Amino acid sequence: MIESKKGIPLAEAAYEVELASRRLALLHLAFAKTLVQEFGPSKGKQLVAKAIKAYGRMIGEQVRKDVLAQGLEPTPENYGVGTSRSLPNIGMHERVEEVEAEGEKRFRAYGCVMARVWNEYGENELGRLYCYVDPAKYMAYNPDYKLAHAKVLPGGDAYCEFCIRPTSAKERADFASEDVDWLYIDYCGEKDKGK
Repeated sequence: MIESKKGIPLAEAAYEVELASRRLALLHLAFAKTLVQEFGPSKGKQLVAKAIKAYGRMIGEQVRKDVLAQGLEPTPENYGVGTSRSLPNIGMHERVEEVEAEGEKRFRAYGCVMARVWNEYGENELGRLYCYVDPAKYMAYNPDYKLAHAKVLPGGDAYCEFCIRPTSAKERADFASEDVDWLYIDYCGEKDKGK
C-alpha cells in the first residue's frame, strides 16, 4: 500500500507527472500504431486524427465549463485561469515561456516528455498526431480561436511554439464536421503551414 504524504518535494512531484506523461505518450503510440497497422497508413492516421479531435473536444469543453463556473467569459485570456488549467505546471515540459516572435506574443514549450518518448521509438510522425489536441481543445473551448503550432518538437524543431489565432468560418465549419480533414487548421501563418 502507498504511504500517504502531506507534501512531497517539487522534484519528486515533477518526476511523478513525467512518469504519467510517458505512459500517456506510449498509450497514444500503441493506439496509433494499431490503427495504422489494421487500416493502413491513410485510414489509420485519419482515425487517429478523429480520436484526437474527440479527446480535444472533451478537454476544451471541460475548460470552458470551468471558466464559466468562475463567472468568466471563454476568451483566450481566461483559458487556464484559476481552476481551468488543462495541463500540469510541472513534469510534462522542462519549461514554458512567453516570447515575442514574428511580431506577436507566442509561447514556447521546451523538453516535452511525450515528444522524447516518440523520438526514442522513432515514431515522431505518429506521435505528432497527438499534438493536434492543442487546436482541438482550444476550438472546443471557444470556436472563434485556435491554439496552433508554429514549431513542433516531433516535427524536428528544438521546441514547440504556439500562437493564438482567430478562426475563419471555414475552419470552424471544417472542425465541426465529422467528415472533413481539419488538420490544416494547426498553423500560425502561411510560412508555418505544414509543420
